[in-house]
Amino acid sequence: MALITKEEAQALLKKVLSYSKADECEVNMSGRDSANIRYARNQVSTSGAVSSTSLQIASAFGKKLGIVTLNELDDASIQNAVQRSEELAKLAPENPEYVPFVGPQQYGPPSKMYAETTAAAGPKERADAVANSLEVAKAHKLNAAGFLENSTGYTAIMNTKGLFAYETGSSLEFSITMRTEDGKGSGYVTKGYNDFSKLDTKGSSEIAAKKALGSVAAKAIEPGKYTVILEPTAVAVLLENITFSMDERSADEGRSFLSKAGGKTRFGEQLVDPRVNIYSDPWHPELPGSTFNGEGLPVQKTYWIEKGVVKNMPVSRYWAAKKGKAPLPGPSGVIMDGGSKTLAELIKGTEKGILVTRLYYIRSVDPQTLLLTGLTRDGTFYIENGEIKFPVKNFRFNESPVIMLNNLEELGIPERTVSDESNNNYLIPPLKIRDFNFTSLSDAV
Repeated sequence: MALITKEEAQALLKKVLSYSKADECEVNMSGRDSANIRYARNQVSTSGAVSSTSLQIASAFGKKLGIVTLNELDDASIQNAVQRSEELAKLAPENPEYVPFVGPQQYGPPSKMYAETTAAAGPKERADAVANSLEVAKAHKLNAAGFLENSTGYTAIMNTKGLFAYETGSSLEFSITMRTEDGKGSGYVTKGYNDFSKLDTKGSSEIAAKKALGSVAAKAIEPGKYTVILEPTAVAVLLENITFSMDERSADEGRSFLSKAGGKTRFGEQLVDPRVNIYSDPWHPELPGSTFNGEGLPVQKTYWIEKGVVKNMPVSRYWAAKKGKAPLPGPSGVIMDGGSKTLAELIKGTEKGILVTRLYYIRSVDPQTLLLTGLTRDGTFYIENGEIKFPVKNFRFNESPVIMLNNLEELGIPERTVSDESNNNYLIPPLKIRDFNFTSLSDAV
């Protein structure tokens, strides 16, 4: 299915709104074409493609709201959906936190989320990419399992207040796990891009293969507090727990790690190491993002933590109106500034420590401190005198990313990665952290 153009989306949404009899009506429309290939035990297992379209109609009478979602775009279906959303709105109780839809907005230039190379990548390009990965697995006598998906899509929004916004985007995600034939060694790499031409499945698979071969015969060492080097994939699943939890209302109401006694917050306070800068920027060339959110509000470059200080927190329109301030949409992609050292250089400069490839099965222990628990996996190694000496058995950890960023020793060069927990993309560096708390051993590889 070809993407609907801006002009086509505008015409269709105008037609939807023409059927409305509500006090207010807003329509969100999106479409996505995606295709994937999956492989395991060194052979392709599935391949498929999906095209989807969604039209969401929200009708309001006063503070009563009704929403209907459909995927049929003929006139009769649209008219029925508009009517149904109005019926639901009239039946709904008043929402005390309802905020009227926004009017026309000023947006910045389009971000470079869309890449023609990704849109043009077909079955042959995906098959060739996977073949390069399988070539590595077979050369090292390893078993490979992986997933590759590329997609393109569009999003549009229009309402009876005069709002209209439209944008397109593309994405690519690749993950590979290499296992030794006896199942005792495992390596993992995940990558995400907007541009298909940046994908290097052979290079990523070589890294996974090296980790798999190197992690055989892992030794058990005592749990405790260690200096660790966390690769970007491991950092992502911890860091996102900070950015996901920075909502200003939660902080004001005492439900957040940013809350303080007496209804105060840690806004403007030093939260973490002064070298930490965390921000979002829809126009960043390596991690472009959406220039508007689901309500049509513009998304700007925003520092959430700057020089270790809490600079901003996302604010909903309801809470902003209650507090007498401007709303602030949440981040569109998260970026963390890094240093100038490669991962190899961070390892070389470590006297004793542990290299962590990946953290998974992350669970919250205490939301007030952001204390988390989870497991290392797919390549955990002991470092001594700047060299990887031997693989170690995996650990369970109990750690807060806030404490982690206060125990920061060094930052490496940022790179784009994908979170295994949320599937979100990040541009973040590997981190060298002191006193990372490992609480027990895990037998998983």
